[in-house]
Amino acid sequence: MRPDSQLALVAERIRGAEHPLKVLAAEDNPVVQSMLSSMLSHWGYQPVMACDGNEAWRALQDPNGPRLAILDWMMPGLDGISVCRKLREQSEDKPYVYILLLTARTEKADVLRGLDSGADDYITKPFDPPELLARLSVGRRILDLQDKLIAARDELHFRAAHDTLTGVSNRAVILETLRREQFRQEREGGSFGIIMVDLDHFKSVNDTYGHLCGDAVLQETAKIMQASLRPYDVVGRYGGEEFLIVVPRSDAPSAQRVAERIRKAIAAKPIITPAGEIRVTASFGVAASSDASGTESQHLLQRADDALYRAKQNGRNRSELALASPLSEAAPLASN
Repeated sequence: MRPDSQLALVAERIRGAEHPLKVLAAEDNPVVQSMLSSMLSHWGYQPVMACDGNEAWRALQDPNGPRLAILDWMMPGLDGISVCRKLREQSEDKPYVYILLLTARTEKADVLRGLDSGADDYITKPFDPPELLARLSVGRRILDLQDKLIAARDELHFRAAHDTLTGVSNRAVILETLRREQFRQEREGGSFGIIMVDLDHFKSVNDTYGHLCGDAVLQETAKIMQASLRPYDVVGRYGGEEFLIVVPRSDAPSAQRVAERIRKAIAAKPIITPAGEIRVTASFGVAASSDASGTESQHLLQRADDALYRAKQNGRNRSELALASPLSEAAPLASN
């Protein structure tokens, strides 16, 4: 296939993309600027034009700004080299911008200086349109590859911190969240609560309807819990059908109100599963650091687990507060 035919296919593929990629073209010559704008539009890109370096810099600071940039080396205000350096000095959490430096300089030392400033590629003036399109296509492929690598990395991080079935925090992360809240209280004072949650008769769901339905119940229950929590509360899968919720800056009564809100939401309507609608309830054990003789996390977990056991013994679909002492018991909130 001839080179010009290959480039035509590249341009056609770009034009067929669902969302045109923005390309910054920073050029102070009006004739060249008009030419760049026309070519970029014809190739299926969305041109973002700038007539000097300062305007180019502002465009690149836009959160939805261009990811590809054509920068003229010599411009009023900031020159292309300065824009490159400023861009590369930014924090690494910003999206990467692929920079194509446009220059009339052809000396090797100038080319090296341009690349050393942070440019990814360069093209000399007067430029050849097919070459410019080809170099832009290289930049686009590199950006696509980087986006895929970042997405894969983020997915790995998510999988390492979340339960694969329900999407909530996994056991290790929720326990670490509990420890961090414990340390925060030791520094700042106050109180925090934890809630142990166990789905009632979950074994019979698996035995009667199968594990696919059991998985659907766990997934939907996790969604209901997350929707019922404040932004800074954290829920994690503690094991099996059991969940742990950390409720920062809460005493026992306020943590129990959270538990009751979740309990009512779970019991309010049946869960849709592959086998049809299944009604589910849950039992809750609530403990608060302010009611404990110490704030050690294992001690709080044991107190919440004991309260959960009493909720099961007292009929399920209810919440129980941890005992303030061996001789006294907080009154439970009865289920509807």
